[in-house]
Amino acid sequence: MRRPVFSNLLLASGLLALAQLMIPTEAAAEARLALVIGQSAYRTVPELPNAANDAKGMTELLGNAGFTVTTAANLAQNEMRAAISDFAGKVSASGADTVALVFYAGHGLQIDGENYLVPVDLDPKREADIPLQGVRLNDLLNTLGALPTRARIFMLDACRNNPFPALSGAGHGLAIVDTKAGAPGSFISYSTSPGAEAEDGSGIDSPYTTAALTIAKQPNLPIEEVFKRIRVAVAQSTDGRQIPWESSSLTTDFKFFGESSGQPSLPGANWMALASGTRSLEDWRKELQGKPAMVAYELVITDDTVPAYQAYIELYAQDTRTPRVRTVLERRRQMLAWERATAINTRASFEAYLANWDNSDLAATARRLLLRVQNRNYGVPVAAAATPVAVAMAPTCPCSAPTPPATPANPSVAPIIKKRVDDTPPKRKVVETPPKRRPPPDEVVYERAPPPGPPPGAVMQGIGVGIGIGIGMGGRGGGGDHYRGDYRRY
Repeated sequence: MRRPVFSNLLLASGLLALAQLMIPTEAAAEARLALVIGQSAYRTVPELPNAANDAKGMTELLGNAGFTVTTAANLAQNEMRAAISDFAGKVSASGADTVALVFYAGHGLQIDGENYLVPVDLDPKREADIPLQGVRLNDLLNTLGALPTRARIFMLDACRNNPFPALSGAGHGLAIVDTKAGAPGSFISYSTSPGAEAEDGSGIDSPYTTAALTIAKQPNLPIEEVFKRIRVAVAQSTDGRQIPWESSSLTTDFKFFGESSGQPSLPGANWMALASGTRSLEDWRKELQGKPAMVAYELVITDDTVPAYQAYIELYAQDTRTPRVRTVLERRRQMLAWERATAINTRASFEAYLANWDNSDLAATARRLLLRVQNRNYGVPVAAAATPVAVAMAPTCPCSAPTPPATPANPSVAPIIKKRVDDTPPKRKVVETPPKRRPPPDEVVYERAPPPGPPPGAVMQGIGVGIGIGIGMGGRGGGGDHYRGDYRRY
């Protein structure tokens, strides 16, 4: 009896193990890969000790959240590009159910509306050196955006002050990156508002990473809620000087800790929800009416939109926080105008920006870009442009080309063409040619009336008859000689 009992227990254990394998788990349904870059030991500018600490703390946090983390520190340009390429290869091999996350701590710059991550070997002598020596943020976004993934998350603690003296004309902070303009399924977070500078902090970590390490650990928080709370925490810890910002085009749920639904939403559903969730100025006036200033302040910081900030300034004009909110609002409006100008990239777009922000830190860049787009417009004179159009619409056969009308630019065209036609008419050429092809005289004789006397055929017939008569009559003398004499005379 013991053997059957043991066999039953073994069978039950096997079935239980099989059932556990068949139950879908978050780890099995969703692969998580992360690349953490900490740029601290810059070679030509002072070090950023907190960047190394930030990378270390995020590596631990993401590892606990189920990510397989690749950590890289103090990368030169080629090393940073290689690290991004290797990480993209891992994401591609992991499959479409992968969540890819990149955390970057270090310096970041914007040049001509483009954002750049700064390698530790960057040593610019002018702004034009940054595209050659830096790593474009868009290259990172596009590299991962081209891969089939469930979600792509970018956390950039890179908006610190510009430490390079040769780049005094560059704008402050980073330019806006709208994830909705690229591949869907992306989430990007800045440590501070676009166009603003982040603080390195007085602790071992920056204010942004300090808040992220604490708030992201909270279970069952959707990623949007995590970063809203991070924004409020950083604003409080910096007394409103630093307000993180994010943009999302995610189409699926994600949580750092806790069970994600794992179910993708309908295509574009998240975008439509974000668009419909943006409240108007009037909506925010009603929302804030009668609330304490501190409560209203946290609400507008959490929302981080222009209508929310504007409503707060109108309703709480005397509050001590209003000047800093006004600064945030004006900078946000400027950066939105800058994003529009660089995205359209025309003379009119840069002129519109300069009309409103002529004294801003980006005005010099706007003038340079304005000159660039003016130089790429090739001017064509009106008179010169008319000729190709007429030729293109004319018949392709040169012998049937119509005479172009006389214009003020070339009034002699018609007389010249008319003279050429009169000088060389086709019929006159035929008449003037010598009559080399005149038919021979014999042919002319046959074409006209026949000459007097019998035709050659009749003469030959008469000769034959005469000879026959002469022979037949047996004339030996004068008759035959007469006919022969006649024949010879003829």
